[in-house]
Amino acid sequence: MRPAKITAEHNPLRDPLDLRLPRIAGPCGLVIFGVTGDLSRKKLMPAVYDLANRGLLPPGFALTGFARRDWADEDFAQVVHDAVKQHARTPFREETWQQLAEGIRFVQGSFDDPEAFEELRRTVETLDAERGTGGNHAFYLSVPPSAFPLVCEQLSASGLSRSEPDAWRRVVIEKPFGHDLESAQELDSVVSQVFEPESVFRIDHYLGKETVQNILALRFANQMFEPLWNSGYVDHVQITMAEDIGIGGRASYYDGVGAARDVIQNHLLQLLALVAMEEPVNFDAAALRAEKIKVLSSVRLPRDLSRHTARGQYAAAWQGGEQVVGFLEEEGFNPDSTTETYAAVRLDIDNRRWAGVPFYLRSGKRLGRRVTEVAVVFKKAPHLPFETSLTSDLGSNALVIRVQPDEGVTLRFGAKVPGTAMEVRDVTMDFGYGHSFTESSPEAYERLILDVLLGDPPLFPTREEVELSWKILDPVIDHWAGKGRPEPYPSGSWGPPSADAMMARDGRTWRRP
Repeated sequence: MRPAKITAEHNPLRDPLDLRLPRIAGPCGLVIFGVTGDLSRKKLMPAVYDLANRGLLPPGFALTGFARRDWADEDFAQVVHDAVKQHARTPFREETWQQLAEGIRFVQGSFDDPEAFEELRRTVETLDAERGTGGNHAFYLSVPPSAFPLVCEQLSASGLSRSEPDAWRRVVIEKPFGHDLESAQELDSVVSQVFEPESVFRIDHYLGKETVQNILALRFANQMFEPLWNSGYVDHVQITMAEDIGIGGRASYYDGVGAARDVIQNHLLQLLALVAMEEPVNFDAAALRAEKIKVLSSVRLPRDLSRHTARGQYAAAWQGGEQVVGFLEEEGFNPDSTTETYAAVRLDIDNRRWAGVPFYLRSGKRLGRRVTEVAVVFKKAPHLPFETSLTSDLGSNALVIRVQPDEGVTLRFGAKVPGTAMEVRDVTMDFGYGHSFTESSPEAYERLILDVLLGDPPLFPTREEVELSWKILDPVIDHWAGKGRPEPYPSGSWGPPSADAMMARDGRTWRRP
């Protein structure tokens, strides 16, 4: 006897007053290329289950895997089951699993095998008939960027990419979107020949994080911040993505890519755009896209990149109580590699709001701790009616948006020290998601996959945004080319000395989160 179908109305985990993910996908299916990879196992499959568990997928939803493995449908279902049990955010429920498992299929094949894509087409058509997916299918390319063109061409040749008037076909592309402007344009040319622009979804998982979206709420829902959000009050902005882990096991991907291409070109420039953009007329895709494009078009690099950029490679040292190897000693790396594991750059924005306010972006591996944050550092008060000795411990006011791992917002300001003297020191006021809300935030991929199935693109970078980001970063990469190895820095530190010198030239220092 089959278990009863779970709908959004009858799912006990689905609170009708929960407004975080209120929209439910219509009849559809998802095809994942690269289902044997870590991304699929740790993020995509669990996200699909969590959406089903919350009643946000249709009862007839179909999940199809495509890979070289010699698996039957049941073998792939077991892989999904194990991934869900290990990595899902919501509790495992047998009813949800049985409903999801009925729509799981697997197609064996390689990307250069036309017959495998014909078999995939037949599988999709069968799912339309058996599961009622209505011809609506999204193709998730969880594969190396070099495979994007071939997969797209095979989808086109087999007719899988063709949308019908009453049915849609969409493609999801993981970063990186090329390795420079030229390759990004070439990739877009291939994809655009197969899918319409509105059917292409470029995944930047950082844009799905609750705290990244909270930047918009913080700015535009509160009168207290926006009047200060300009060059009259802001001294500078620091955007940091630091990791305390090394590259171990990712040599084939990371070597030749580096921190600037891996993080700054996408995650950090997207954060910059959200922090610096003007208020959109509303929060639909077109309005958000217009404001982000305007601000990215206004970004300029300093003239002397040797003074306002820094790069480094982590070296062997003690970190977290253990001895770790340096980047060049990691397995699979060329000992003469010039790939950077730390990158920092100063950017300026040529518009009325931000003229004269530098934005400092940095990212690195094997740094002091894992943290991603945006720090808006305000100018000091023009006059302090206190004795200098009583304000010696007073720094600049700062608003810090913590993206991960301790999601929240911290406000740093001066307050009087208890006692008879008027001594002022820095204190912090802290908001944490875990303390203020009982609801757990959806995973970024959970939100983004649902948006793909709904055809809702606000959280996905457009072609114009990707190309503008490469136009910003390409001169930095070109400047570093041919300059030999990046400067070494000890694992567990906060980067190379040149990064501190870069800030010191502007009379500023990096935050130590």
